[in-house]
Amino acid sequence: MIRSMTAFAAGERSTGHGTLGCEMRAVNHRFLEIGLRLPEELRALEPALRERVASRLSRGKVDLVMRLRAGEGNGELQLNQALVDRLGGIAQQLDARFPQMRVQLTDLLQFPGVLQAGGGDIEALQADALALLDDVLDQFVAAREREGGKLAAVIGERVDAIARIAAEVRGLMPVIGAGQRQKLEARLADLAQPADPGRLEQELVIWLQKLDVDEELDRLDSHVIELRRALVQREPVGRRLDFLLQEFNRESNTLGSKSVDLRTTNAAVELKVLIDQIREQVQNIE
Repeated sequence: MIRSMTAFAAGERSTGHGTLGCEMRAVNHRFLEIGLRLPEELRALEPALRERVASRLSRGKVDLVMRLRAGEGNGELQLNQALVDRLGGIAQQLDARFPQMRVQLTDLLQFPGVLQAGGGDIEALQADALALLDDVLDQFVAAREREGGKLAAVIGERVDAIARIAAEVRGLMPVIGAGQRQKLEARLADLAQPADPGRLEQELVIWLQKLDVDEELDRLDSHVIELRRALVQREPVGRRLDFLLQEFNRESNTLGSKSVDLRTTNAAVELKVLIDQIREQVQNIE
């Protein structure tokens, strides 16, 4: 199923430290870029959080925010004695080189991790954070799939239109070829010196071969089949769709360059418009 790259999901979970909240939002991006904002108690969990997000998403600029709100009975602050001891040791090492250096109590208390909210152990909080992230990721992926379904429907309509145009052009080519032959024969008939019939036939065949677009139409048909197949795959297909659109564009350009009839010229223009419309949708696909 096609997934959009834009989505939002949020959730909360009660923990021994208070209420833990999680929000995820994403916008379009060529690759996967994850930005995290975490409470100090969960800083050590950042690699695991990134790994869990990357296991479910492949593209998009993702912002993940977790907030910890202390509840009743969880407002007591505890001093991280081990961290304070380490900071004290560093201060003693620096005292000989910077004898005038003084650290204010308020500065020390503001150092990340010196003060921690009481009411629960960190390991339990980290486990709650991972469980909450899993719940939010489920909502997030579901939101991407719902939006992706809408994108797939729009793209499918454009692809059907491309297939119809290709079929119309294929039906026009015998008529256009016959018309071009008649025009050439009429012009040659006006010449004072009659042309050699055998030579005329050879030149006509060569000229009509240069105008032949059967190969381009065959490739367009194959690209249509591949794009329709991509729209129903479960894995991310955004990059593959980018490549297919380049191929669509190449065939429509060739069709336009070989055109000698207003109808095929208009068809090439319509193809370009449809391809650009699909590209706008594909930019939102994971």
